[in-house]
Amino acid sequence: MRARLVVLCWIFLWVAPALLGQTPAEVARQYTTAHQAELIQQFSEFLAIPNVAADPANLKRNADVLVEMLKKRGVDSRLLSIPASPSIVYGKIDVAGAQHTIVFYAHYDGQPVTPSEWEGGSPFTPTIREVNGEQRIYARSAGDDKAAIFAQLTALDALQEAKIPLRANIRFVWEGEEEAGSPHLEQILDANRELVHGDVWLICDGPVDQSGKQTVVFGARGDAHLEITVYGPHHGLHSGHYGNWAPNPAMMLAQLLAGMKDEDGRVLVPHFYDGIAPLTAMEREALARAPVNDQMLMGSFWLGHVDGAGKHLLELINQPSLNINGLSSGQTGARATNVIPPTATADLDLRLVVGVDWQEQQKHVMEFIRSRGYFIVESEPTREVLTTHAKVALVVRDQAGYNAVRTPMDLPIAQEVIRAVESARGDVVLLPTMGGSVPLGAMERAAQTRTITVPIANYDDNQHAANENLRLQNLWDGVGTMAALLEMQ
Repeated sequence: MRARLVVLCWIFLWVAPALLGQTPAEVARQYTTAHQAELIQQFSEFLAIPNVAADPANLKRNADVLVEMLKKRGVDSRLLSIPASPSIVYGKIDVAGAQHTIVFYAHYDGQPVTPSEWEGGSPFTPTIREVNGEQRIYARSAGDDKAAIFAQLTALDALQEAKIPLRANIRFVWEGEEEAGSPHLEQILDANRELVHGDVWLICDGPVDQSGKQTVVFGARGDAHLEITVYGPHHGLHSGHYGNWAPNPAMMLAQLLAGMKDEDGRVLVPHFYDGIAPLTAMEREALARAPVNDQMLMGSFWLGHVDGAGKHLLELINQPSLNINGLSSGQTGARATNVIPPTATADLDLRLVVGVDWQEQQKHVMEFIRSRGYFIVESEPTREVLTTHAKVALVVRDQAGYNAVRTPMDLPIAQEVIRAVESARGDVVLLPTMGGSVPLGAMERAAQTRTITVPIANYDDNQHAANENLRLQNLWDGVGTMAALLEMQ
């Protein structure tokens, strides 16, 4: 009799949340409320581990800590590694009788830091500040992307404490070089295909909609880069003695770049918009229902005008773009000198949509440069090259580019993800494509899967910049979202 009573009590404890009608999101909310101070401390300790590519020892430390975090929760975990690359942290939970496998992707590496640009001067000393009456935590990777990893771990804790069983096999894939363009991701995944295959990969990276509503995104832009250097005199020349005579490479580059776009921001490079795969009727309908945040964003970013000839931001994200990441020539401010500089360099970022190939897009830009009279070289030009051609441009093509990917919204697994997220967050914003770029193609090829992005960070988290931050409410909401996804069937 006593043994039967013990069994009945155990069963009641296991199924109590379901009997009480508690959803995974509600259980997660109760858990984060009860453990808030402890969770902030744990998250701060995680953020305090430096995670930039120039510090491989600390990247390894991040990976080792994450393996231990998974093991502590009873998750079969290990590092997936190849030489000369940060490891992928891998975790596996198998569920008896499960019909599906869900893979949660995030990355533990962060963008480089310049401490002098950070308030307080320490990107890896997390601090809590109040902004507009809400608490935020400031540190590198607070929003991009350690928040997602911590939310997944915390959601797992909440479900385990509430005795809510998982219904699908779960995999965790946490990358260590996403911010470097994921050059080894596909290679590592290819070597571990049997471990990383899933019915869907949930990409837990990026910000929610600027309105604050939870977003589910079904694709990401591709990305490609070019660096262009144009040449003037062999060394800096006195601008009084040689101005109006010696060509100024800074002016040459400015003129070249200005010819690539019109005043509304439309790219003028021939064939730049060729091949774009049109959105489906369902995707167009989702865009039509999405919040229009343009006016709010203009005020937030202090913008008096925007590109696009009247099109909304969400429309423009579904078009290829050409951006100047940076320009370099001569000196400014207190270091400025009266010279004609010898070179000028620009880094171009080409964002792609489905149907546009990244290598072809690089070639289109190179052909445009040639059409402006430049002789293109792909290694440092010699004296002979410079003196036998009127205009010379060194063009370095980044070889780590990748194409855009988009998952159809009407797939059964896509509809299941939408329902799970709605159960946690109510009405959600559905987008065909996010503005940022993630190597979704590498994931889909290697894991033979589909990808859907479920971000949790606030849009104004200073992603990739100084004073990166996370609104703490986004973290708590994110735990609820991850709990609902972990409990999916």
